[in-house]
Amino acid sequence: MSLFKARDWWSTILGDKEEFDQGCLCLANVDNSGNGQDKIIVGSFMGYLRIFSPHPAKTGDGAQAEDLLLEVDLRDPVLQVEVGKFVSGTEMLHLAVLHSRKLCVYSVSGTLGNVEHGNQCQMKLMYEHNLQRTACNMTYGSFGGVKGRDLICIQSMDGMLMVFEQESYAFGRFLPGFLLPGPLAYSSRTDSFLTVSSCQQVESYKYQVLAFATDADKRQETEQQKLGSGKRLVVDWTLNIGEQALDICIVSFNQSASSVFVLGERNFFCLKDNGQIRFMKKLDWSPSCFLPYCSVSEGTINTLIGNHNNMLHIYQDVTLKWATQLPHIPVAVRVGCLHDLKGVIVTLSDDGHLQCSYLGTDPSLFQAPNVQSRELNYDELDVEMKELQKIIKDVNKSQGVWPMTEREDDLNVSVVVSPNFDSVSQATDVEVGTDLVPSVTVKVTLQNRVILQKAKLSVYVQPPLELTCDQFTFEFMSIPRVIQCKFRLPLKLICLPGQPSKTASHKITIDTNKSPVSLLSLFPERYRIQSEQFEDLWLITNELILRLQEYFEKQGVKDFACSFSGSIPLQEYFELIDHHFELRINGEKLEELLSERAVQFRAIQRRLLARFKDKTPAPLQHLDTLLDGTYKQVIALADAVEENQGNLFQSFTRLKSATHLVILLIALWQKLSADQVAILEAAFLPLQEDTQELGWEETVDAAISHLLKTCLSKSSKEQALNLNSQLNIPKDTSQLKKHITLLCDRLSKGGRLCLSTDAAAPQTMVMPGGCTTIPESDLEERSVEQDSTELFTNHRHLTAETPRPEVSPLQGVSE
Repeated sequence: MSLFKARDWWSTILGDKEEFDQGCLCLANVDNSGNGQDKIIVGSFMGYLRIFSPHPAKTGDGAQAEDLLLEVDLRDPVLQVEVGKFVSGTEMLHLAVLHSRKLCVYSVSGTLGNVEHGNQCQMKLMYEHNLQRTACNMTYGSFGGVKGRDLICIQSMDGMLMVFEQESYAFGRFLPGFLLPGPLAYSSRTDSFLTVSSCQQVESYKYQVLAFATDADKRQETEQQKLGSGKRLVVDWTLNIGEQALDICIVSFNQSASSVFVLGERNFFCLKDNGQIRFMKKLDWSPSCFLPYCSVSEGTINTLIGNHNNMLHIYQDVTLKWATQLPHIPVAVRVGCLHDLKGVIVTLSDDGHLQCSYLGTDPSLFQAPNVQSRELNYDELDVEMKELQKIIKDVNKSQGVWPMTEREDDLNVSVVVSPNFDSVSQATDVEVGTDLVPSVTVKVTLQNRVILQKAKLSVYVQPPLELTCDQFTFEFMSIPRVIQCKFRLPLKLICLPGQPSKTASHKITIDTNKSPVSLLSLFPERYRIQSEQFEDLWLITNELILRLQEYFEKQGVKDFACSFSGSIPLQEYFELIDHHFELRINGEKLEELLSERAVQFRAIQRRLLARFKDKTPAPLQHLDTLLDGTYKQVIALADAVEENQGNLFQSFTRLKSATHLVILLIALWQKLSADQVAILEAAFLPLQEDTQELGWEETVDAAISHLLKTCLSKSSKEQALNLNSQLNIPKDTSQLKKHITLLCDRLSKGGRLCLSTDAAAPQTMVMPGGCTTIPESDLEERSVEQDSTELFTNHRHLTAETPRPEVSPLQGVSE
C-alpha cells in the first residue's frame, strides 16, 4: 500500500446515476447546533438535497442510516448551495439553494432522534426569488460594508449580475463585453466582485460602481448612456491570464491583506488586491478543483488542488508539501470540523462519490526474512533443468496452437442466440433498397467466481452483419485476462429461399462416409449448393457440414466424416486476390494524386493571400481560376478515394469468404486436424481490417513463406533463408499465388502443419504412390507450379467421385 494514499475516514455513494459539480458541496454548521460541528450539504443536478453528519464507529466505515440527517427532492436541478446570514432580523445561519430559475433560502433545524434512529433535520422555506434569467452561479458577502447580514449576487448565463438584499431584489447590471459566464467571487476587503471573462481576463468590479450604474433593464446601451447622463459600468482592473479559469477564490490573511486565487487549465495564480501577480505555479497535470486556506505559518497560504489523475496536491505558496491518492476524480473539495476532528478533507466526484479523509501514512509491517546461504550443487541443477525442459517440450507438443483453459475458470462467457427474428427490427437501416433488414437478439451471460472490476465485453461479427452495440463495460470487475466465446447466428439472417436453378457458375460436392441424408431434415427450404459468385459458397457449404455433423451426433454416430475429393478452386480464388490488390494499388495512386493537388491548392492560396495583402494592387494572373479548378479536382479525388475505399471494403469481405471456403476444402481434402486448421486460419486470415499501411497480401505472403520454410520445408537449405522483417506492399500478386500453390502441393504430398519445437527439423514425408518429390531449386519449383496449376485450377464446376449423397439442389444466395 502506498504511504501517500488519503486515509479514508468516512465515505458513501450518493444516489444512482446522479451528477454533481463544484458548486454542489458545502460544509457549515447549517443547523446552528451548540457544539459548532460542521454538516455536509450536497445538492445534485437531479434535484436532491442531502445533509450528512458522519459518525463512523471506526476509521474507514461507510455511511450508516443515522449519518443522513435530511434527504429531500427539490424537483429542480441544484446548481449551488451556500450557508450564510441570509434572513433579516437574525444572525442565524440559513441555507441558500440556487436553481436554474429560482433562488430559495431555507431554515434548517435539528431534532434529537428516538432510540437508535439518530438525529434528524427539518427544512423550512423562508423565502424564494423567481429569476427572470437562467442562473449560472452565485456568491455572497457583506456587500457595501453592511454588518450582521449577507447579501447574494447571482450571475446569469447572459452576463447579468443580480443582487438580492435578503428578501428583496436590489438591482441588476450587465457585465460589459460579456460572452460566456465564468467563476464569481466577492472580496470583502476591497468590496469588489471578481470574475474571469471569456477573454481570459480576471476582472474586478466595485460594488459601489455596480450600485450606481444605470439599471440593466435591457442589454443594449440606451441613448442616455451614450449621451453621458447615466453612469456606465466600468471595470476596476483587469489581468490577462491567457487561459480559461475553473474557479476563483479570495483568502484574507487579516483586515489589511488578502489574496485572489485563480485556478486555470494549466496554472494557478495568486494575485494582490490590485490585480498584480503575487506568484503563479505551472501545473503538470489537468486540475479539477482547488481550495486555498490560511496556513499555520505566518504570511503563507496552503492550497488543495485536485486533478484528473485521482491525486490531491497540497501546496504552501508554490512549494509542494504533500501529494495523496484519491479513489475518484474530485470536482469539489472542502475542509471542515466533523465529529470533533479538525481539518477533515471532504471531496465529491461528478458521479456522487463523497469521501471524508485525512492525511497520513501507514507504517510498513513487512520484514525481510533472513537469507540462508548454502552451497549450490551444479550437477543436481543440470538434472533438474533437463527434466523441466522435457516437461515444457511435452506440454508444447500436447497443447497445440491455443493454450488450454481450466475446466472451472474464474470467468465464463456463454451465448444464447434467439432462433426467431425480432418482431420489430432493431437494425440501424431498416430498409436496404426494397428488402427489409431483419435483426436477431443475442443473449450473452458472464459468470465469475471472484470479485472483478471493470470487465469489458466486445462483440464482433463479420461484414455485412452489424451490431447495435459492440462494447459493454461492467463495473466492479478487474482481472488481466481475455476470454473468448464463439457463437453461430441463424442462417436465415442473411439468406433467403430462392428458386432452383439447373445452371450455375460454381458448384461444390461434398463426400461423406455414411449413407446419404435427406436434405429435407437438414434444410427444409433448400436443395443444392450452387452460386453465381464463388465466395458465396462458403457460408452454405460450412452450414451443410455443421448440420450433417449435428444430425449424426444426435443419431449416436461417432465416426462420421466429410471429405472433398475434387480440385481446389485456386483459379477463382486468385481472381478475387487480383481484384482486391488492384483496388489497393488504385487507392494508393488516388491518395498520392490527392496529396499533390492539396499541396498545389495550399500554394495557390498562399500566392493569392500575398497578392491581397500587397498595398499596391497587382493582377491576379488567373490565380483565382486556377484555385477554383484545383478545388474541384481535390473534391473529385476525395470522392474517388471514398468510393474506392467502399469498393475495397466489399472486396476484402468477399476475399475473406473465399479464403474460408479454400481453408474448408483443404481441410476436407487432406483431413486436417483442428490444430492444423487453426494454423491455416492464422496464416490466411491474420487481419480483421485491411489498410494501405498493412494489407492482406503482404501479411499472408509472409505467413505462408514462414510455413514453407519451417514445418513444410524439405531441407535445411530452405530453413536457412531469412524472411524480410519489414512488410511492404508487393509489386504484384505472382509471388503470393506461387506460394499458395506450393503450399497446396506440399500438403498433397504428405506435408503437415505444426508449430512445435520440432517443426524446424527436416521432415521425412511418406509420399503417396505416383507423387513427385518437393523441388529444391527454382527451376523445379516453376515446373511444379505448372503442374499444380493443372491440378488445382481450371475447374469451374466442382464435382466428386462416388459414393456421394444423393442431394437435391440447394440454392445459395449471394451477399
